[in-house]
Amino acid sequence: MRFGVLGPLTAGSARLGGPKQRAVLARLLVARRRVVPVRTLVADLWEDPPDGAVGTVQTFVGALRKALEPGRPPRTPSTLLVTEGAGYALLATDVDAWRFEEMLGGGLSVLDDALALWRGPAYAEFADEHWARAEVDRLTELRLVAVERRAEALLGVGRAAEVVADLRAHVAAHPWREKAWSLLALALYREGRQGDALESVRSARAALVENLGVDPGPELRALESDILAQSPRLTPPVLPTLVGRAAELSALADAVPAAGLGIALVSGEAGVGKTALAEEFLAVLRGQGWTTVWARCPEDAPVAWPWQQVVEALGSELVAGDHFHLRRAVVSTVESAAPVLVVLDDLHQADDETLAVLAAFTKARLSGRVLIVATTRVPVPSEAVARAEPVRVPLGGLGEEAVGALVRSISAEADVRAIHERSGGNPFYVKELARLFAAEGSLGVPAGVREVIRHRLAALPADARTVLHQASVLGRDVEVEVLGLVAGEDVLDALDLAVAAGFLAEVAPGLARFTHVLVRDTVYEELSLTRRARWHAAVAAVLESVRPADVTLLAHHHLLAGTRGEAAVRALAGAAEVTRSPREAAGLWRAAVAAAGGVRPGLVAGLVRALAVSGDLEAARRERGTALRATTDLHATAEVIGSFDVPGIWTTNDDPAHSAELVAAAERALPAFPGPTATRARLLATIAMEDRGSGTRLPEACEAEAIARDLDDPALLAFALNARFMHTFHRTGLAEERAGIGRELVALAARHHLVTYEVLGHLVLVQAGAALNDFATGDLHATAADALAREHDLPLVSVFTDFYAALKLAAAHRIPEAERAYRAAAERVQGTGMWGMEHGLLPLALLSLHGQSTVDLDDDWGPLRDWVLPLALPLDEAAKAAHAVPEGPGDLLAEVRACLLAMAAERLQDNELRERARTILEPARHELAAGTGLVTFGPVADFLGR
Repeated sequence: MRFGVLGPLTAGSARLGGPKQRAVLARLLVARRRVVPVRTLVADLWEDPPDGAVGTVQTFVGALRKALEPGRPPRTPSTLLVTEGAGYALLATDVDAWRFEEMLGGGLSVLDDALALWRGPAYAEFADEHWARAEVDRLTELRLVAVERRAEALLGVGRAAEVVADLRAHVAAHPWREKAWSLLALALYREGRQGDALESVRSARAALVENLGVDPGPELRALESDILAQSPRLTPPVLPTLVGRAAELSALADAVPAAGLGIALVSGEAGVGKTALAEEFLAVLRGQGWTTVWARCPEDAPVAWPWQQVVEALGSELVAGDHFHLRRAVVSTVESAAPVLVVLDDLHQADDETLAVLAAFTKARLSGRVLIVATTRVPVPSEAVARAEPVRVPLGGLGEEAVGALVRSISAEADVRAIHERSGGNPFYVKELARLFAAEGSLGVPAGVREVIRHRLAALPADARTVLHQASVLGRDVEVEVLGLVAGEDVLDALDLAVAAGFLAEVAPGLARFTHVLVRDTVYEELSLTRRARWHAAVAAVLESVRPADVTLLAHHHLLAGTRGEAAVRALAGAAEVTRSPREAAGLWRAAVAAAGGVRPGLVAGLVRALAVSGDLEAARRERGTALRATTDLHATAEVIGSFDVPGIWTTNDDPAHSAELVAAAERALPAFPGPTATRARLLATIAMEDRGSGTRLPEACEAEAIARDLDDPALLAFALNARFMHTFHRTGLAEERAGIGRELVALAARHHLVTYEVLGHLVLVQAGAALNDFATGDLHATAADALAREHDLPLVSVFTDFYAALKLAAAHRIPEAERAYRAAAERVQGTGMWGMEHGLLPLALLSLHGQSTVDLDDDWGPLRDWVLPLALPLDEAAKAAHAVPEGPGDLLAEVRACLLAMAAERLQDNELRERARTILEPARHELAAGTGLVTFGPVADFLGR
């Protein structure tokens, strides 16, 4: 039920009783759904309560319940005016004062609607009651604020003349409101009335001194100075012209009659720009010498109120009389002003008599040119108007180019494409989203949009609102069959109301769609979290029976419902398997683990894989370790171990302790799988991957590869090839062999849609291209890897390609640029969990650029520290450190370590070190010392020559 307190008290169509009964209702509305004790009601109703006052209040409440809920069965409790303890609460949801407050943050059209809710003083009958006084004062103050905000909004769109007309009466009634005086003075100045603007400021000063005994504040004083100086700050903002509506303006121009009557109907949803189009066209005709009149059709207005506005604007007066003579009087007054344009805004809110007057124009023979333009959200219910064959101008959403023009007038940084998609091109939504982005950097639901939609939603019957809320749980697209099963009742009538109100549009039989994403989001956000979860669970249960194969949709609802059990696990895991986004997969696998209520190797395996591919290596290792320690079953152990079939390109181990734990577990499980099975191959490949860079696990990698080829298992073969790659560093000069692995990986993975291994193959070929001084090939594969990473959301790939780009700059001797690129790339590595690259890589890169004189032993050299010490210590200590340098592992850094050893040999003039470095480097004589694909020390031959 809709309650009205902004004027005489109303309660829908209910007939209320006498003053005391009405006072009870008003007192409960003032309490805003809170409980009012009976003793408080008694004290508020009577200064000296009579005997039996409590019983009298109970009688009033009983009568109110009957009036407010006439259809409630006897002896059933009220759900609106409820008893709580020793008092009563009115659980109203639709009160005009509450809607008014919600609308205060909106734009011009919203503020117009908000002020139109006022039918007189707030709580008019009870303004002198002590219990109403504070609420009346508060609402009255808010109304004054709304008037001033509307004036600001009018100034913002260049309608200063209307501000002057509105504010003159406002400041006369409230001369102490300094903000209003400032707005009036500014409006006068923008109308070219500088003298009147200064007089307005002086009047404000006099009023403030007389009423409050104070001088004007700094804002008004600054405005006076600006007016005297004709400051540019007072110039109205440059407004974007009406964009994207050239065809619609042309259609309105076609409606201009050569003689007699013309009618045009501009239709479209709220906020689509009907009023703006009419304003633009009105300005065009006014410039051509036409008389123009604007009238609005507010809700709850007196009969034929818009035509009264029209007649008064034309300098006449509408005398009350019978319908026939009233209609003739309006037609005659309008005709006498010809050529005249009458704009009837919001005709969908017009009463029957307003439509009847409009119809009267179609039956009259007019001697002058009269054009009536009406804006409406719904078809005009007038047969006479339809027979007059009006020019119909339907407004849809703006195109992306027009949206871009609107957005850029508010925020240069906002994402035009995202706003266009989210707003559907609705200009009001576009501007609100652009303002929200400019203020907060987000594209949620703007407050102004939310208030408008909630205002419209409140006008629907309660059962239709419930169905619409349930529809919002389904998403933007609503399958009527599914909605009916969730609601448990026939939903067609409710959907018809939602379509008529502009919340939904039918796109096919049995399929509806929310008219905008913002509409759906606003309706959805009205729901409590508990209710959302329950309805998502209900949708999931329905979908299990009607569409069990749609695991992605099922998972979506199970996830938002937080459901547990096998159905949820099955859907969540299935959706995780098919999604192309590793980050999304990780979230789904986590939800599946939670829904299962315990550690399941298969689910943990999926989670670990997704975490690793999405770049969260630390979390992947943690989950894998937890699962491994939680099981003693060898088959489960093998499943957990094999879960990390994630490509690896860097041979330095990120977490040696974790790898040692995995290798030990794999070796324990291996005897349980003696045959050439996929499980055995995964265990072998895992051992080779985890014991990477040692050069000792090539047999395990080769056996895994042979099994995978025999089984014709592409994914397993890719994993095994990766394991073999990790053991092709037992000596230098093997770049061509690694290139062969890379080429096979690219071809195999592309053929079988193994995206992460296709990326790995490209990165292997980037490394090989750098080592073989074939940057053309390296560039080709770096570009391909980056493209796949962007398409499939693989964030760690660019870490390698960024370093490769810096390496190329270094190879071209563009040292300052290379240093900047290396520092930027090193920033990207931090926090990725790739500890083998985080430590030592940046100082190494700077050493490759600037030489050993720049070595600082306080830098983080990671595993390279022993090879750097001889380059920086005093000579005697350096010699001792150099001869203590170990052999080093067979990994990607073998060449680099040999180059550092060669530098130490040169510095110390040590022949033994020279021979040691030469022996390591000789197999790579024809390569660059760039096999990492990350840094280069130039041609190996240069070191050998020295």
